[in-house]
Amino acid sequence: MRKALAQPHTKQFLKFAVVGLISFGIDWGMLIALVELFHLDFLMSTTVSFITSVVVNYWLSMKYVFDHREGMSRKREFTIFTILSVIGLGLNDLYMFVGVTFLSIGYQAMKAIATFLVTWYNYFSRRFFLEGARS
Repeated sequence: MRKALAQPHTKQFLKFAVVGLISFGIDWGMLIALVELFHLDFLMSTTVSFITSVVVNYWLSMKYVFDHREGMSRKREFTIFTILSVIGLGLNDLYMFVGVTFLSIGYQAMKAIATFLVTWYNYFSRRFFLEGARS
């Protein structure tokens, strides 16, 4: 019985992971391009690449991962997604700043670490606020 209850969440998380990998590819690619090709600051580049990937992530997440919540307008849904993403951006930038500046971790390695950490926040916060934490 317990296994049957876990399957929908496992399937949803796997879809979330695929969408996340696509978004991460965009985020990572832009970060590297902005730093290496355009010689922008790593923190500015992190912010720009993260925001771009969030737009793609929203579209893919709402199309393939999360169900539209009855009684919630798309405008409200996007607003919630955006607010949660801004918090995720803050966490991402904080991890990047601390990791690169204080811990002397390379920005590419720190981006992978930051993404891993922010992924958990993103999944559970979006599931709770966008779907209403349905079981």
